[in-house]
Amino acid sequence: MSAEKITGVVLAGGMGRRMGGVDKGLVELDGKPMAAHVLARLAPQVDELMINANQNTEAYAAFGHPVFGDDIPDFAGPLAGLHAALVRASHPLVVTAPCDSPFLPADLVARLATALHAKAADLAVAKTFDQAHPVFALCRRTLADHLHAFLAGGGRKIDRWYGSLNIVEVPFDDEEAAFRNINTRDELSAAASGTLSGGRD
Repeated sequence: MSAEKITGVVLAGGMGRRMGGVDKGLVELDGKPMAAHVLARLAPQVDELMINANQNTEAYAAFGHPVFGDDIPDFAGPLAGLHAALVRASHPLVVTAPCDSPFLPADLVARLATALHAKAADLAVAKTFDQAHPVFALCRRTLADHLHAFLAGGGRKIDRWYGSLNIVEVPFDDEEAAFRNINTRDELSAAASGTLSGGRD
């Protein structure tokens, strides 16, 4: 793995429509907001940690990390959060994780970084079997202008932007359960009872 430093970003900028319009990152799991679980798992893997949030910014600021909103208006999706992160990151590499995936792998960043450098790729994205997980990605900060142009042209679909880059998909078949996200109240209940996490904590 390269010695390049990495900025970690928790993406909490969505509207939580499938959970009734609540801010998913602040919904509690086992007595802590989901975003707190994500931050705790990501923090040891990065050199800097930030949060992308478009609402409840004071609540997110209480976690002790810089908070910023999208520069593209109207909840334009995870690419808008990534763009805002690339503009603000202090380090050459930026890794993202969503606020509703509290079981993310403890070796996520190391494995993404190893593959990124081995393939000299623009971006490394996690994959389990035939399922890509596009919001679990490590990319180069130098992509900021390229992404801005894509967004300015009306682009919003993450797969379409990835398709314009030199990417490497990184298999995490051994940690499939770690990528389960929580979109609904039923999934939250399953996670609280231990049936969602696959035994990882």
